[in-house]
Amino acid sequence: MSEDELSALQEQLAEAQAENERLQATAADREARALHLDELNGQLREQLAAAQADLSAVQTEKNDLHARLQAAVGKYREALLTAAPEVFEEMVTGESIEEVDAAMERARQTVLQVRERLESQAQVGRVPTGSPPRSAPDLSALSPIEKIRLGLSQK
Repeated sequence: MSEDELSALQEQLAEAQAENERLQATAADREARALHLDELNGQLREQLAAAQADLSAVQTEKNDLHARLQAAVGKYREALLTAAPEVFEEMVTGESIEEVDAAMERARQTVLQVRERLESQAQVGRVPTGSPPRSAPDLSALSPIEKIRLGLSQK
């Protein structure tokens, strides 16, 4: 082998060693990054588990509050119906106090309209109690002789 070939091979060897060192440095850097990312991933998983536990607790509390709200709305509805016995229970429904209030107002309006119609129908068909007041018979159409006979017959 000639000196030129030996020199070229030594240059290639040096370049390969430099490339090898650069690749080892890159691999070490990436390995350090992977370890950091694994550590960060573990922390994020712990935070996610804590957040899921918090979410579960909040969901349970929400469900409890919703059940309590429904019970309160039911008691409110019952109180309204007790105060207004003329309203049918079926007419007052709702999932919130506002819905129950609106349904109660509609039911009261309906009851008022029905009551007014029944009263107006009752007024139309009303017959006065007792007989009409008595008045003297109208004698203006009778002839004088008929008037005399009527007068003599009443005595």
